[in-house]
Amino acid sequence: MNDSQDKIIRKCFSPKFWNDLRTAESWAVFKIMAEFVNSYEKLGQIGPCVAIFGSARTKSEDPYYRQTVELAERLTAIGFGIITGGGPGIMEAANKGAAIGGGSSVGLNINLPFEQDSNPYIDRDKLINFNYFFVRKTIFMQFSQGYIVMPGGFGTLDELTEALTLIQTNKLVKFPIVLYGRDYWQGLLDWVKGTMLTRNMISPEDLDLFHVVDSVDEAANVIEEFYDKYAIKPNF
Repeated sequence: MNDSQDKIIRKCFSPKFWNDLRTAESWAVFKIMAEFVNSYEKLGQIGPCVAIFGSARTKSEDPYYRQTVELAERLTAIGFGIITGGGPGIMEAANKGAAIGGGSSVGLNINLPFEQDSNPYIDRDKLINFNYFFVRKTIFMQFSQGYIVMPGGFGTLDELTEALTLIQTNKLVKFPIVLYGRDYWQGLLDWVKGTMLTRNMISPEDLDLFHVVDSVDEAANVIEEFYDKYAIKPNF
């Protein structure tokens, strides 16, 4: 070990280092609280909304982009606002459809090193920027009455599985979750049924927590039929 390494180790294990670290972490609580308060103030009177998730990489010529625009417009026509992650791709398409339909268009943008700029179709008074992913996910679940999950990557899976977990454990009121694009999701569904279910990691009724669809009509009908039967309730 050289002198430089020795100094780093001594510094990192000093009482002052850990006291300073704990102090910095404590003050971060106020930044977290500020994000929650700002979100509740902006969205407290937003009315019923459907969150639409999907890849930021989806291009405007992609069929899923066009279908997302159509679906968001359709949902606004039956009285729902649209909430997205605020970025490009599927998020942009959903906010665009909401804007075309004249419904509330909400963007919950996350500050990342290389992305993402908010898309231009969000209502300016309904754009919220977050530093903390976990706060952002809580706000999605607090103010959404349904999830439409278009093809996406790890972030989309994260948002999907958190909602499924909270509904499965009765920590979140049940609301409709729609997986859009059977071809895209089929591999995941096969694994869930063929591995998770057969090894008793989930129950058969857990498969009823979501719907798989292939069209705008099917997706909109899942949301509409659910709320023909059930009243809209606070999510937590």
